[in-house]
Amino acid sequence: MPESRESQTAQARYENLLIDRVGTDGRVARVTLNRPEKLNALSQELLFEFSDALHELEADDDARVIIVKGAGRAFCAGYDITPPGGSGSDAVARRYRTADGNGRRLLMGIRTAMQQITDILMYFWNMAKVTIAQVHGYAIAGGCELAMMADLVTAADDAQLGHPGLRGMGTSRTGVIWPLVMGMRKAKELYLTGDPVTGVEAEEMGMINYAWPGDELDDRTIALADRIANMSADHLAILKLNMNRFYENMGIYSSVRSSTDLDAAGQFTDHSYAWQDTMREGGFRKAVAWRDGPYGDYSAKPR
Repeated sequence: MPESRESQTAQARYENLLIDRVGTDGRVARVTLNRPEKLNALSQELLFEFSDALHELEADDDARVIIVKGAGRAFCAGYDITPPGGSGSDAVARRYRTADGNGRRLLMGIRTAMQQITDILMYFWNMAKVTIAQVHGYAIAGGCELAMMADLVTAADDAQLGHPGLRGMGTSRTGVIWPLVMGMRKAKELYLTGDPVTGVEAEEMGMINYAWPGDELDDRTIALADRIANMSADHLAILKLNMNRFYENMGIYSSVRSSTDLDAAGQFTDHSYAWQDTMREGGFRKAVAWRDGPYGDYSAKPR
């Protein structure tokens, strides 16, 4: 359906997102992460635009369900960890005192910066709209964290979901939702290895709702969203809130906040310092090869 003048005006405000309407009478809003050249890595700019777009859509009664997807080859390859001076998500950290005069890193500045991003993810979790993450290609590290905060997740059967950042870069903030959606043994295995799983495997273990062939993913996700959108936005919001309260009473808020604290603390382990040294001395590609090489997955070659 043609975009309204209001939609075109809203679109003009976002440099890192595309927003359109699909489904019956445009009652499904779709937000596309639009940094395909970076595999939709979560930069500071993208994250704050994402937050603004969600707030706008939450206030729009015509939008009953929100689909979040990625442009290009992937849903999202994680946080943008461009070195200081770039435009990555660590730009948030540079707003706080994260090092002393001798260059020693300071825990609470790093922790505060991380909590600011966690607040965006938790808003996505709790906003008064039903949300669906539509995953293809990679949904790894911060991309997997983002997908896990949606109410429902669909994926291409060959998608890759996982958190390689657990291998020496800290912990997963919202990956702590895994024990709520899959068994303890598998949740621990994925957490302790950082291994990826395919869309099919993710569906089998309860991490996502559906894994579909890639060429059917768009249409079938829209059909699912449109089926949910038979009810009004306010009624869906009540149903979502009712369900979320059960999980929140199990401690999801305290768990995610604690996990963010531990993510910050995880920057100070032996393995994390080795990652940081490799990143500083050899750059991102060498650091990723060092991190993932022993596992022989993602984009690394075994060393």
